[in-house]
Amino acid sequence: MSSEVFWSALALVLVIEGLLPFLSPGTWRRGFAQLLQLRDGQLRFFGLCSIAIGLLLLWLVG
Repeated sequence: MSSEVFWSALALVLVIEGLLPFLSPGTWRRGFAQLLQLRDGQLRFFGLCSIAIGLLLLWLVG
């Protein structure tokens, strides 16, 4: 993987992550407040699901 692909992918992640707070800051704030109330195990589960889905998508695309 070239560094150009890596930086492009990182830039795309930042753009996607920034869409909700830009378009609807109130909704983003409420969602973030709900995330803060989750236990560590719940956050880890969502992180694990995110990793698994990302790896699956990479596998399907590659």
